[in-house]
Amino acid sequence: MKAVLCKAFGPPEDLVLEDIPAPQPAPGEVLVDVHASALNFPDVLMIAGKYQSQPPFPFSPGGELAGTVAALGEGTSRFQIGDRVFGGTGHGGFVEQIALSEVVLRTMPDNMDFVQASGISTTYGTSYYALKQRAALQPGETLLVLGAAGGVGLAAVMLGKAMGARVIAAASSQEKLAVTRDYGADHTILYPTGSLSREQQKAFSNEVKSATKGQGADVVYDPVGGDYSEPALRATGWQGRYLVVGFASGPIPHIPLNLVLLKGCQIVGVFWGAWSARNPSNNKANIEQVLDWCLSGKIKPYVSATYSLEKAHQALNDMAARKVKGKIVVVT
Repeated sequence: MKAVLCKAFGPPEDLVLEDIPAPQPAPGEVLVDVHASALNFPDVLMIAGKYQSQPPFPFSPGGELAGTVAALGEGTSRFQIGDRVFGGTGHGGFVEQIALSEVVLRTMPDNMDFVQASGISTTYGTSYYALKQRAALQPGETLLVLGAAGGVGLAAVMLGKAMGARVIAAASSQEKLAVTRDYGADHTILYPTGSLSREQQKAFSNEVKSATKGQGADVVYDPVGGDYSEPALRATGWQGRYLVVGFASGPIPHIPLNLVLLKGCQIVGVFWGAWSARNPSNNKANIEQVLDWCLSGKIKPYVSATYSLEKAHQALNDMAARKVKGKIVVVT
């Protein structure tokens, strides 16, 4: 079978496409014919050796996927050969076949295709956990989403609307903001790319405050980090919740903690992977709610581009350059 492999840390161009033996499912595992594997920013960090956990070499990127069950390992009971399934894997998705524990997989809804389903587990799992369990977002509250046109950002926009919030979407281009409006954003804010001057940071905070009539955002969803974090925290309202989701801009920000004291707000970490492993039943309920919203039309996963295995490096470069709107997916 064909597999995209990372054999040493480096840029996407260093990945290799090779023919390797197909895996055999161990007890409790199923073999999946992979039809689609969605990208997330950790894929970029992982191949560069910058992620908080690293699989041994060689490994394949691609942390969530969808496909069909091709074979069953001993003791499996949840699926039959031919079932359409999807799930989060952490890594390993840029392959034609993969052996996975049956507990990480779920049955695909009949009305969802493989490309859409491949981007549900991690992206929507992260965003719904952030908004529900970590922020306790309530109907009528205001949610500010940074990086709002990216994978987790756009998921947060859609989920925030489904949960009854007023959503302010912030992104770096008018084209990206147009996508967020198409998917429910009530108000949009354009911010500059790259490093922000103190004047630009202040202008961004003031625009958020203006959009909230001086009250500030009840919840801030931040997968961007860097120079954007402090002005977003300054735009957080009294007893607001600031969600630390990731650092797509690169630098990890240094936050003046006096702001937390003065606002009586919370800075809340969002580590969906660890939480879902510790709370599988709650995570299952979260994903079921997301799927219900997909079936009812409240949420419609947006995939802006697909790539072949041969072009997986280009997909990763586009992700690293923050060119992506919604999800992008490698198809096999």
